[in-house]
Amino acid sequence: MQTKEEKEKIIKDNKIHPKDTGSPEVQIALITERINYLTGHFSTHKKDFHSRTGLMKLVGQRKRLLEYLKQQDVKRYEILIKKLKLRK
Repeated sequence: MQTKEEKEKIIKDNKIHPKDTGSPEVQIALITERINYLTGHFSTHKKDFHSRTGLMKLVGQRKRLLEYLKQQDVKRYEILIKKLKLRK
C-alpha cells in the first residue's frame, strides 16, 4: 500500500504544473503503482479473488486514461509510457 509520502513523491515526479494533482499523467502513475503493488500481493496470496477483481478494474481504468491521453497529446503519452515502462 502507498503511504502519504510515496503518493506525494509519485505526484511530484509526474505533475505538469506546480499545483497539479489530477492530470492524466498523475492518475496513471498512481494507478500503475497500485497495480504493481497488487501484482506482488498475488504472488503470496494466490486465492485472493476479491482483490483480483479490484486489480482488473484498475487495469481497465488505466487503459481508459491512457487512451484519453493518447487522443489529447501523443507526445505526452509517449513520454509517460517510457517513464513508467508500460510498453515494450
